[in-house]
Amino acid sequence: VDHQKADWVSIHERICQLLIPVRTSLPFLLSEKERKHGTEQLVKRQKYLIHLASSAAQEFLLDGKHKEALPAALHALRFSAEVYGSSSVQLVPAYLLLAEASTGAGDLPQASKYLSQAQWIVLRTPDCSVAVQCKLHRRLGLFCAAEGNFDQALYHLANDIYLASSAFGLKSIEASGGYFHMATVFFRQNKMDIANSLYAEV
Repeated sequence: VDHQKADWVSIHERICQLLIPVRTSLPFLLSEKERKHGTEQLVKRQKYLIHLASSAAQEFLLDGKHKEALPAALHALRFSAEVYGSSSVQLVPAYLLLAEASTGAGDLPQASKYLSQAQWIVLRTPDCSVAVQCKLHRRLGLFCAAEGNFDQALYHLANDIYLASSAFGLKSIEASGGYFHMATVFFRQNKMDIANSLYAEV
């Protein structure tokens, strides 16, 4: 009951009516053209549900409601897998949302599993976009910081900054998040000079 209530509060209330046409199978006696049109409509609806679920998860995360974000992020992952396949790079954003929600909820082993899955997909995708790689390294860095593994956190955040800087420029807004999180790690290590210098960079 608690699980169903959490799911309802997180996302199901928003998508319940939208699930009906997605879960209804197409009539068997259709022409090829009608079947193709029906399939296109189904994919369009599923992509909209991915967007809705991801946005809901991000809203909860911004509000610090990590447990509430989990069901929405799981729906985003489920629909992404249905549309793009279970090993597509399109699943990485959902895995990163799940990792962030799990880390915030204090479930580090589960967060580690989600991050491993995302990392595995990125490694298997040679043409993976820089934006996705940046997000992965940032999430890995924040996870390592949550574990107290500051050296590994700095390594991943340095990769995030390097990738963002090479793609978007040294003074880009995309790189500033990496600087901010790296400054916070140095702050937690009581290396105040470095931390302040990085905060100033941000």
